[in-house]
Amino acid sequence: MNRDELYRVVVERAPSRNLVNHMLAVEAIMRGLAAHFHEDVEKWGLVGLVHDIDYAETKDKPNLHGIVGSEQLHLMGVPEDICYAVRVHNSLHGLPRKSMMDKALYAADPLSGLIVACALIRPEKKLAPIDTDFVMVRFKEKRFAAGANRDQILACQEMGLDLYKFVTIGLSSMKEIAAEIGL
Repeated sequence: MNRDELYRVVVERAPSRNLVNHMLAVEAIMRGLAAHFHEDVEKWGLVGLVHDIDYAETKDKPNLHGIVGSEQLHLMGVPEDICYAVRVHNSLHGLPRKSMMDKALYAADPLSGLIVACALIRPEKKLAPIDTDFVMVRFKEKRFAAGANRDQILACQEMGLDLYKFVTIGLSSMKEIAAEIGL
């Protein structure tokens, strides 16, 4: 399946536009990371786009999240490395993050939420005025965007990126699609 086909499936299955926007944001971050590491931008983007494809079915069953999505994607003919990255982005499964793509998805998922929360506390409710330093200050505030797992974000170090560089790549990538995600 190509990106347009997978996007249609994501939109059909997502219970809300906010979830679609989240998956688009993670797609953008993954594309930015792929470009940084000279990896396959399309493939990395796809894994970001589909990583929560099973959310409607698994939101109350976190131990199945990622497993169900991986199986669904496999049945759609999605490459196994994408299926595996979707499976391992949920740490509850205890599976090793083997590839750079696996590691990137794991860290990018909560980063998108932290960046969105930073935009939403601004009067403009937009990404444009946000910079890396602003996100870094908010990162240190544990009660701010508490659902954005800081340890998971810090897993960027598994890719050889320090937090500042990771946030910079994520933020600039999300700014490129700000209009599409309403920010």
